[in-house]
Amino acid sequence: MLPKPKTILALLLIVLLLLLIPLIAMQFTNEVNWSVMDFVMAGILLFGASLAIDFVVQKVKSSKNRIIICAIILILLLLIWTELAVGVFGSPITGH
Repeated sequence: MLPKPKTILALLLIVLLLLLIPLIAMQFTNEVNWSVMDFVMAGILLFGASLAIDFVVQKVKSSKNRIIICAIILILLLLIWTELAVGVFGSPITGH
């Protein structure tokens, strides 16, 4: 079952607001230097994780299982984000 259009719109708005943080930071410092592709990948990762968590919250009845599955989704998000950012594991997706 797909999420409602209002839910998708709300999740998309939250992701866009989160992506404003590095965009604004880029205006004030040289420490943040994102390309367009960085914003696209971050948006895909954040939106995909938010959709997955929304799906889990809707479908999983047990609170314990919800927490565990959502934690796994967030850990995977952080691992992929870290790998794309600095190449900790040296996988082919980072160009190493």
